[in-house]
Amino acid sequence: MAAAGRLTPPEWKRYPDPATELEVIRLTDPAFASGMSAPHLRGFTRRSESLLYWSERAAVDSRGIRQAFLFDLKMGGSRQLTDATALDVSSLSFSPDDRSVLFFDGPSLYEMPAASMHAREIHRVPDGAVRKGFTIGMDGSLLFAERDKGKSRIVGIFRQVTRRVVESDQEIDALMARPRRVQVLYRAGGQLWLVNNDGSGRRQLKTEPGQTLDATWIPSGRTVIYLHVPDDPKELITLRENSPEEGTDRMLAKTSQFISVSPNADASVFTGASRSKASAYVLILLRAVRRELTLCEHRASDPAMVEPVFTPDSQSILFVSDRHGKPAVYQVHVARFVEETSAEPA
Repeated sequence: MAAAGRLTPPEWKRYPDPATELEVIRLTDPAFASGMSAPHLRGFTRRSESLLYWSERAAVDSRGIRQAFLFDLKMGGSRQLTDATALDVSSLSFSPDDRSVLFFDGPSLYEMPAASMHAREIHRVPDGAVRKGFTIGMDGSLLFAERDKGKSRIVGIFRQVTRRVVESDQEIDALMARPRRVQVLYRAGGQLWLVNNDGSGRRQLKTEPGQTLDATWIPSGRTVIYLHVPDDPKELITLRENSPEEGTDRMLAKTSQFISVSPNADASVFTGASRSKASAYVLILLRAVRRELTLCEHRASDPAMVEPVFTPDSQSILFVSDRHGKPAVYQVHVARFVEETSAEPA
């Protein structure tokens, strides 16, 4: 029986963080796994009222089938959106106008009006090809990578027209549309590349030599921020900023071993999760003074799952942890530290 539309009452629980005594809210029940989509996608409605997330709450057997849910951040209840058979949870995203939800279910890309929940297939990955990544441009372009017969290609869909943006012998393992520009950033061969959505202007970004971890656009689209791992293991992981137009790459701050990073709406503050077992914290980093503030413990068994993100108004941070059982979604309010922002960065 189809379960889409089913409502779930609030499951949240509040507790003081053991390290800072700030209030933390566990939004989902750790008896079953739940989590969020890729941080670069639109997981929140523009006014920070709702969260798009996944959960195994609706599993009908021991396989733990994951489905998409809409969480009411003011009232606490959830509504099931999908009846998928192989949901790619990292592809869940609102459309730029908040009216639709997009996701991959197996090889098929679907668009579903949030009000009606009647999904329609808009693309199917060819047999034999493997898809990686998914991103949505501000103009509504849908972009993802397909690998087939030793070649990787970025596929773009715009106004129901599908075209090949770029092709590479190297595997494309991540891509992110550039805010406010018709360009997409992607990673191939361990390097970051930028290309126009029509395939023109392809170029490699000149980043700091060494290992590049988490990379994302700031919301204005002016620069890319990324975590850089120095060759010396005794040195701290640094947060760097790259400007494609200016051709510059500079260090913003040293971090307490961040494994992931995400900016708020005006990129004045960043949130990150530490991969240090001794200091398993969610933190914020103030750009102006290059100072970190500890918000709470995450105590996740794998720090890579935490991936904290700001709500569009910058008043809360949400993250994932399995500290109380299976992975669950947590929230901590940061209004005392971070000024409220509008949903549309300057």
